[in-house]
Amino acid sequence: MQFMKIGRRKRHIILTTVLCVIILAAWTIWGNTALMVNTVIISSSRIPAAFSGFGIAQVSDLHNAEFGENNAKLLKLLSESKPDIIVITGDFIDASHTDVGIALGFAQESVKIAPTYFVTGNHEASSPQYDTLKSGLEAAGVIVLEDEAVSLERNGESIALMGLADPDFTVKGDMFGEVPAMVSTKLENLNDGEGGGYTILLSHRPELFETYVGSGIDLVFAGHAHGGQFRLPFIGGVVAPNQGLFPEYDAGLYTDGSTNMVVSRGIGNSIIPLRFNNRPEIVLVELNAE
Repeated sequence: MQFMKIGRRKRHIILTTVLCVIILAAWTIWGNTALMVNTVIISSSRIPAAFSGFGIAQVSDLHNAEFGENNAKLLKLLSESKPDIIVITGDFIDASHTDVGIALGFAQESVKIAPTYFVTGNHEASSPQYDTLKSGLEAAGVIVLEDEAVSLERNGESIALMGLADPDFTVKGDMFGEVPAMVSTKLENLNDGEGGGYTILLSHRPELFETYVGSGIDLVFAGHAHGGQFRLPFIGGVVAPNQGLFPEYDAGLYTDGSTNMVVSRGIGNSIIPLRFNNRPEIVLVELNAE
């Protein structure tokens, strides 16, 4: 009898373990394909009254991923969000398996939803096909910002939208800590002539948050961290490029003084093919003039 009880207990343990593995695998697969929209409200007395309610949809780190045929699911979510502009914050393509056609197909549809702005990521810097991507984006009507600023106008008021080219176009790696100083100089040049108005920055790299704060930027959109790839309850992301283990800036909203930074968890994957507890997302930021 004792042997029979032990045998039953072992079978129960095995069956329970197998069931848990199946559930976990199914949940992980679902979590890699279940797109979601996260809304963030940014309030500031520096936001012009005309821009109160202005919606900015952020797409980051697509890495040539497709959600539905020709990214129909992704585009549908974007359209339903009714943004005033769409910003793409780098790694639109993947340097290891570049498919410019996927990126351009998405861009050709996104510009029909709202004016679309793009800045590069490290994968664009590493891809020999970047020039093809850039020319295709511009032909589609996407505004590519490479260390440039444009003015967004609404009812007679304006805000500055700035975009940084990824540092990897200039410096591969940051062995001597030169990237923050380089970015700071670029931001100082971009800020010249903006008259102290509200500034929005598109930059792929969240790890440069202190530089953005020191440059007096009001709102930053960043990506790159992939949400820490594997997210643990109460802890957050496990690993991110240029930040290592348990990254400080992995996802969500970060605030220091008058500077806010929104870090997207992104949509696609690159070196690590799976996410865990880390659904791909579109971020919708709504500006609120106080």
